Amino acid sequence: MFKKSHSRALTKRHKVAIAGVATLGAATLAFSAVPGNAETTTSEAASSAKVAYSSEQLKGLRSDVTEQLAGVSLQSQAAEAAAAKKVAAKAASEAAAKKKAAAEAAAKKKAAAEAAAKKKAEQERKAKEAASRSAKRAVVKAAAPKTYANNLDGWIKESLDIMKSKGIPGTYNGLYRNIIRESSGNPNAINNWDVNAVNGTPSIGLLQIIKPTFDAYHVSGTPFSQYDPVANIVASANYAADKYGSIDNVNGAY
Repeated sequence: MFKKSHSRALTKRHKVAIAGVATLGAATLAFSAVPGNAETTTSEAASSAKVAYSSEQLKGLRSDVTEQLAGVSLQSQAAEAAAAKKVAAKAASEAAAKKKAAAEAAAKKKAAAEAAAKKKAEQERKAKEAASRSAKRAVVKAAAPKTYANNLDGWIKESLDIMKSKGIPGTYNGLYRNIIRESSGNPNAINNWDVNAVNGTPSIGLLQIIKPTFDAYHVSGTPFSQYDPVANIVASANYAADKYGSIDNVNGAY
């Protein structure tokens, strides 16, 4: 008996096969009904025997029906295989679609991550550049040399900045007061009449310092000359700090 799912597959050929089976059954019954002593039967029985199938005919009919049934079975199997193949193809298509969708989603996520990383890197680069420009401006600003007037006021102010960086005590008033007393503000002043001059080491410059003292208390970064106003002031203030605590404590010849 065929499964319900195959009921729709009963084609014309299926019907022929079923009819053949029925005919075969009927013929078999007819052949069995013919008596062995056909010669003693009535004329009506003889007439019936003539229309009955012979054993050869029944064999051929049986073979044909068997072939038809085999064909029906093959068609049914083919239909089942085609249906299974269709289902498998659909499943494969759906799996491929899901895989494609997943790949697209992953690609979008990766692209978004790369874009975010690129944006962050660009922001960091700009921040570094801004910091670098700021640092360069600060360096340029710090490196800009401070200018001083080329006069007594400018010499004292420059000397005070150097003294501050070297830790040498002294004030504007202390320097100015001693300079005016010693040289009247003349960086080229020289004493050729005191004991130092007699000994060959005359007092020179704004604070009238002798060469041995200048050499001993010279401050690095200033010219090595007693006639240079700034070098003279700083060396003299350095000497006064060592001997008197500060140039401010000097109120006469030192």
